Amino acid sequence: MHSSPHDPYVRVRGAREHNLRGVDVDIPRDALVVFTGVSGSGKSSLAFGTIYAEAQRRYFESVAPYARRLIHQIGAPKVGEITGLPPAVSLEQRRSAPTSRSSVGTVTTLSNSLRMLFSRAGDYPEGAARLDSDAFSPNTAAGACPECHGLGRVHRTTEELLVPDPSLPIREGAIAAWPGAWQGKNLRDVLDALGYDVDRPWRELDSKDRDWILFTDEQPVVTVHPVREAGRFQRPYQGTYMSARRYVMHTFSGSRSQTLRARAEQFLTSEPCPVCRGGRLRPEALAVTFAGRTIAELASLPLTELAAVLRGGGVGETARVLTADLLARVATVTELGLGYLSLDRATPTLSSGELQRLRLATQLRSGLFGVVYVLDEPSAGLHPADTEALLVVLDRLKAGGNTVFVVEHHLDVVRRADWLVDVGPHAGEHGGLVLHSGPPQELAGVAESATRRFLFATGPAPARTPREPSGHLRLGPLTRHNLRGLTTRLPLGVLTAVTGVSGSGKSTLVGSITGELPGVGRLVAVDQKPIGRTPRSNLATYTGLFDVVRKLFAATGEARERGYRAGRFSFNVAGGRCETCQGEGFVSVELLFLPSTYAPCPDCEGARYRPETLEVGYRGRNIAEVLDLTVEAASAFFADVPAAARSLRALTDVGLGYLRLGQPATELSGGEAQRIKLASELQRMRRGHTLYVLDEPTTGLHPADVEVLMRQLNGLVDAGNSVVVVEHDMDVVAGADWVVDLGPGGGDEGGRIVASGTPSEVAIARGSRTAPYLAGALG
Repeated sequence: MHSSPHDPYVRVRGAREHNLRGVDVDIPRDALVVFTGVSGSGKSSLAFGTIYAEAQRRYFESVAPYARRLIHQIGAPKVGEITGLPPAVSLEQRRSAPTSRSSVGTVTTLSNSLRMLFSRAGDYPEGAARLDSDAFSPNTAAGACPECHGLGRVHRTTEELLVPDPSLPIREGAIAAWPGAWQGKNLRDVLDALGYDVDRPWRELDSKDRDWILFTDEQPVVTVHPVREAGRFQRPYQGTYMSARRYVMHTFSGSRSQTLRARAEQFLTSEPCPVCRGGRLRPEALAVTFAGRTIAELASLPLTELAAVLRGGGVGETARVLTADLLARVATVTELGLGYLSLDRATPTLSSGELQRLRLATQLRSGLFGVVYVLDEPSAGLHPADTEALLVVLDRLKAGGNTVFVVEHHLDVVRRADWLVDVGPHAGEHGGLVLHSGPPQELAGVAESATRRFLFATGPAPARTPREPSGHLRLGPLTRHNLRGLTTRLPLGVLTAVTGVSGSGKSTLVGSITGELPGVGRLVAVDQKPIGRTPRSNLATYTGLFDVVRKLFAATGEARERGYRAGRFSFNVAGGRCETCQGEGFVSVELLFLPSTYAPCPDCEGARYRPETLEVGYRGRNIAEVLDLTVEAASAFFADVPAAARSLRALTDVGLGYLRLGQPATELSGGEAQRIKLASELQRMRRGHTLYVLDEPTTGLHPADVEVLMRQLNGLVDAGNSVVVVEHDMDVVAGADWVVDLGPGGGDEGGRIVASGTPSEVAIARGSRTAPYLAGALG
């Protein structure tokens, strides 16, 4: 196949990535193209795994000759050929690494422009020297407050936190902050060797000794003679002492383990830095103002307020040019419905949808031309009112001479498309075919499409009489983020939807439902955080299914003959796993100047195990082949194993039949991670009243999958439980029993309850931005 240089199409031939079945498709350039299909149908495999991956491969090839030999390792997409493909920019919904230094300002580069404004056009104190823009950054040595290192808060610890029970001696764990296992024993033995009494109750020790043990910065080294244990002989060794405070601070600031950091945080108090008072900068930078405010004060304002201050401040040509540039950049972000965010808002506190829209705003300002933008559900987490602003932005990207490929479920976005690529018909191995590639209206003639029924639906869903509450739960008064002394009552025994524009306070409200709740036996909060941050964590390990499977393998005749226990079939411990990749199936490939990437392990070729482990079979499959089964296929394979069948049924019931058992957590979307957590809860259904709280459970779901999920949630309510969902999908809200609408706007303009009642009552509420859209869903 050859295309002329003027061919207006991207032509894909023989795409076989993931579940794609030799797909051939032609997609126009200079258009808004939407990829649709049920979750797991293969639309992301086509848009990201094939088209974007091939554009990235060509980029590597063109910019880094030394990397060419690595290209096959990086994993060229499984495709015959692609022609007519321009350079591509991907905006996926990946979560950013949790760092307190990454913020809205750094992601959008707005912080750079604001620092430049203060450096060149700020009001300096009499006689003060002009400062470089670096001096206004808390992330540089030149700017960071020396006391808090630019974090704005200091973490301190006290004896009461480190030693919660002073009646215990050190040997019995008085210093709760110390690590467990060998490391903790080592510190106790070192103290013993230093001459401190580790068997007297803590409170009886001399205060000078207690102070040294907990807070010293010294790190003496002594010879430790371990106490002999029966059957074990340990040689003397050189042990280094580390005080409890030093250990806690070192772990909190330096550990890469989220669990260890969270544990260390329990022994710390956090308070505003006494030197910069939370401003994060050196005094000389905080002495400079613009429009009467410091850079820290401007960075803490919602972007809409920041724009108002910038418009009214500064004199002179330099100030005028710099503020004009800043205002144009801020306008792009506020246009996407994010005007309630402040520049100093930390990135880890943003939803994946907010983060993706911030990147989109940054791209809009970059002025690229002739590029393919590949976007992953840009409407995720958006209220219908904000989706309209998003559509304007997508049109502007296209008008700027670019091609926009969007993987999307939101029907308003689908209807706006110039071209529709519908993948299916179903998920996993029952998907992977392009059912339609053409104008959206022509999908009406494609009978096997799951999207067709929703895109051309006529009339509203049949009206449902709301269920009666079995009681009420009083919340508040709540004061957190933008909630100011808010109180409300949530009905129990029904399905409640919490609605409102982005930033109105929905997640803050439902996040406050904690602790002992009257009338509630158990609280289950199901969020969209990843089920793990490395390829080691997967659906099977998270649900406990992997334990069942490993026991089945260990019970086979072959395994018993070889002396293989269940641990032999784990890829997380030494023994049966491939040691080259340590059971990950991948090795990290470091590329100079480019992000490191994963490549299949050259020894086990991604199987994760040693050849000997793979020689053991269960019903004709080895452990790697079982992990490669989809949930649906595994349901048939383990149909007569009750413990496995229960887990698999729960996963199927929430619409995850297409996922592979060993699919790494890093490949799962936030919506998939949330449904895995929900399935884990459903498989251990307990008696008594449970309150389920879900934050946007329909994110990443095709309308057909939403129906499956809502059947499950309604089933939970019918069984006598309560369900609260934060939701933007108006069809879901219309089917709820009760609605709590927050707003009216986002940030400082939100945080109030605008309306609460049945869906039909909220649909006619005055002053609610949700009401007109809900009225439309109710028909």
